[in-house]
Amino acid sequence: MANKKFAAKNVSGWKATIAVAMANYIEAGSIIAAASSLTLWQAYLNIDSMGIGLLSALSANAFGAAIGALIGGPLTDKYGRKFIFSYDLLVYMIGVALIAASVNFPMLLIGTIITGLAVGAGVPVSWTYIAEESPQHKRAAHVGTAQLAWSIGPTLTFALAVILAPLGLLGSRLIFLHLLVIAFATWYIRRGLDESKIWEEQQEKEKQEAIEGKIKPNVLKELFTLKANRQALVLLIGIYLFWNLTAGAMGYFMPYIYENVGGLSTAQANILQSFLWLITVVTTYFLFMKLGDKVSRKSLFGIGAGMGVVAWIILTFMPMTWPTLISFVILWGAAAGIGAQAFYALWTSELFPTRYRASAQGLMYFIVRTGIAIWSFMLPLLMDTLGFTVAGMVMIVFLVIHMIIGIFMAPNTQGKTLQQIEKERYGDILETHQDRKTV
Repeated sequence: MANKKFAAKNVSGWKATIAVAMANYIEAGSIIAAASSLTLWQAYLNIDSMGIGLLSALSANAFGAAIGALIGGPLTDKYGRKFIFSYDLLVYMIGVALIAASVNFPMLLIGTIITGLAVGAGVPVSWTYIAEESPQHKRAAHVGTAQLAWSIGPTLTFALAVILAPLGLLGSRLIFLHLLVIAFATWYIRRGLDESKIWEEQQEKEKQEAIEGKIKPNVLKELFTLKANRQALVLLIGIYLFWNLTAGAMGYFMPYIYENVGGLSTAQANILQSFLWLITVVTTYFLFMKLGDKVSRKSLFGIGAGMGVVAWIILTFMPMTWPTLISFVILWGAAAGIGAQAFYALWTSELFPTRYRASAQGLMYFIVRTGIAIWSFMLPLLMDTLGFTVAGMVMIVFLVIHMIIGIFMAPNTQGKTLQQIEKERYGDILETHQDRKTV
């Protein structure tokens, strides 16, 4: 562990939630910092479409984060939530420093990969910790803080991109340096976090079971053999993967699309995106955080999903004029505030047992981000060969699939403790499953 003397004072309650949620600011900020500077890096380093696809596929938006999550999830369940908080941002700072100082493509690519690994390790555990430490009747509000931070990141990053646009690539380097400063401050504050109480209770339970000679079943096997787990995997991967195949690619490529398809300048593209994310900030706070613990979550999800589909139909089939772009930005920005990202963060922390809550998230995050990596690599080539309209039609199909899965499989978990949810979903199955392996 890092030196305990170099730590913030005890951090708990809403302060702890905000400190942990900053992982989402850093994740989204990293993606947007890369997206807003993509054209500049392309011109500076003479990067072709293959190189653009590679940067996207290995970034915090895709495969880099996928590998990080696959590693970070099991480590989180084994060594504790605070273990990841102690180290992931130190690795992240190395990555963004490399990007900020890049003078060639290999340097930029290595920095992108390191940043992606650190982001992947940190984001799933942040959702887990927030859910485990939240009051049962305010879980959506607390988990929504992560979504709020995820939205504020792009809002401020795109705004910085506009302000610093006259500086060209130097402005983009400064944006990455701002992320480094934010990461350092967040890491310092997190040093004052307590370990998750639910995780500590689970550890004590497992120690007692070890004394009694009980052997824990393999996590990966149990994830796929128990019906409750299979149902959760279908729901969560279904909504998050298919939504992210559109949203993830959009987060990285949207300025590129605005500029290369719509003919906008870099500054105009960044202003549009900053406005889009500002709308997401507002709807996250006033709709998801304020209503997510009070109204039907299935209805809230359905409204957001439907708005997202309409937004992409407008963007795909109408001329890319200012009325079209503004309509898209308003609809998609509002939809994202009550969309799959927010509900995934909530449901993924509710629907698995404490023993492998983070591991399950890590596996799902790996699957989702791997899917985005493949799609992100293909998207520039698809747009170059078949045009934006075809790519847009494919993304609409993805959004419709995620909407259908979410509406039909949304769970009823409002107002319940994580322990109650676990008991309702599994009953005595977990204990029985373990007892059969007693030595």
